[in-house]
Amino acid sequence: MPTIHVALAHSPYDVVVQNGLLAEAGSQITERTLLSGKAAIITDSTVGPLYAETLQASLASSGYTTTLHTVPAGEASKSLSQTEELCREMIRAGHDRSSFVIALGGGVVGDLAGFTASIFYRGIPFIQIPTTIVSLVDSAVGGKTGVNAPEGKNLIGNFHQPALVLADPDTLTTLEPREFREGFAEAIKHAAIRDADMLAELEAHDPLDQIVCPDLIARNIAIKARIVEEDEKELSGTRALLNFGHTIGHGIEASVPYGTLLHGEAISLGIRAALSLSETITGLSPQISQRINAVLAAYQLPLVLDPAISTDTIMEKMMTDKKFAGGQIKFVLLDQLGSAHVSSEVTLDHIRHAIEALRTE
Repeated sequence: MPTIHVALAHSPYDVVVQNGLLAEAGSQITERTLLSGKAAIITDSTVGPLYAETLQASLASSGYTTTLHTVPAGEASKSLSQTEELCREMIRAGHDRSSFVIALGGGVVGDLAGFTASIFYRGIPFIQIPTTIVSLVDSAVGGKTGVNAPEGKNLIGNFHQPALVLADPDTLTTLEPREFREGFAEAIKHAAIRDADMLAELEAHDPLDQIVCPDLIARNIAIKARIVEEDEKELSGTRALLNFGHTIGHGIEASVPYGTLLHGEAISLGIRAALSLSETITGLSPQISQRINAVLAAYQLPLVLDPAISTDTIMEKMMTDKKFAGGQIKFVLLDQLGSAHVSSEVTLDHIRHAIEALRTE
């Protein structure tokens, strides 16, 4: 089975990718961690009915006691109020510092469960079991946890690395097609910034085929892992490369009610804008932009901005984003396919023009 080791100095862990892994979760946790005691499984109303029973049976067979905590599916659950409710549920269920959390679900569940684990009894371990493309190839690895504020996405949170990530591609087969496809925006991003050859693999994959090769998932995870190892807490600038397409994308996502645009759909628009800015500022070949945009389109990801979303609203939401720390714009641009850098040359006027350009085919 593909196993990617995330070699962090203070909190190293493995990411294991294998079909059918969910049913082996108990033995994997026993083999690969020192965790014992009681586990709080945090999931959502979509994923829980599909996979919680299999997970609980596997954990029970390895001697773990579990409690199940289900939140409503959707971005609205990434909130401080939901975090408080989960903490109180866990207290009432008898969890304490000897417990650990398991996040069973997509990016929303992973962020929420990880954040809950990071503050419960001042921090307990957690395990990620991602069930969507976005969480498999991106958000389950790297330790970023958090919830949203009315002012923007992921503004309340911290770094809390998982003790283990168990990635079972079989869980992708039960996703709604739209949710399945949107996750490929993150994979396309990885190809753009770090792995030019992988773009051909994504072009060759049938966007309607929800059976995904574990090696393709592992290849994405390895890209994320190596960048996280270089810059765990986004201090040197290397990890900021993972924000390619996210500066404008997050602004767009926060400009409409949560869930109107799926994360990957907003990021697709952000990638198109970032490619346009890369052509203007770094001289990126238009042919490369066209190729990347064509892959996004093949996965039925949007490339044209809804005219009802105003540029002023997007700009306002962007200014509260973490990527504008100290009022400085740090924008990720592509030099060529597979190579990106963080630029300080992008101005607000550049960004406004790029957003406006999204309104045309």
